[in-house]
Amino acid sequence: MPMKKPRRAGPRSAESARHEQVRAAHSSETAEDYVESIADVIAQRGECRVVDLTDRFGVSHVTVTRTVGRLERDGLVTRRRYGPITLTVRGKAMARRARERHDLVVRFLLAMGISEVTAHADAEGIEHHVSAETLAAFARVARRGG
Repeated sequence: MPMKKPRRAGPRSAESARHEQVRAAHSSETAEDYVESIADVIAQRGECRVVDLTDRFGVSHVTVTRTVGRLERDGLVTRRRYGPITLTVRGKAMARRARERHDLVVRFLLAMGISEVTAHADAEGIEHHVSAETLAAFARVARRGG
C-alpha cells in the first residue's frame, strides 16, 4: 500500500486563526483563574493553602496540587511543602490583569441590564475569550452605563 504524502499546511485562514486564539485562551484560563483566586484568598485570609483552592474550585486536593505545581514551574507561584502558596511578581501581575478584566466584563454586563448574579457567572467565561478591542468597547459602554 503506497504511503500518503503528508499534506502541506497552506496559508492560515481567518477561521484557523480564530481557533488558534481560542486554544491559546483556554491554555491560560486555568492559570489566570488560579492566580486570581490565590490573590483573593490572600487578601481575605492573609494566606492561601491548597484546601482554600479545593473549596473554591470544587476539585480534589490532587488536582489543585498538580495545577499549583504547573504554576510554580511557570514562575507564577511559590510554595513550601505544607506551607502557604504565594504569588511571584509575575503571578501578582497576572492576577491583577485577570481581576481588572473580570471586573470590566461584569460592569459591561451590568450596564447592558444583566442581573448581578448572571453577570458574575457569565464573566467567568467571557473574560478569557475577549480581545483587547472588545474590552475597549466594553469599557466605553460600561462608562456610559448602557
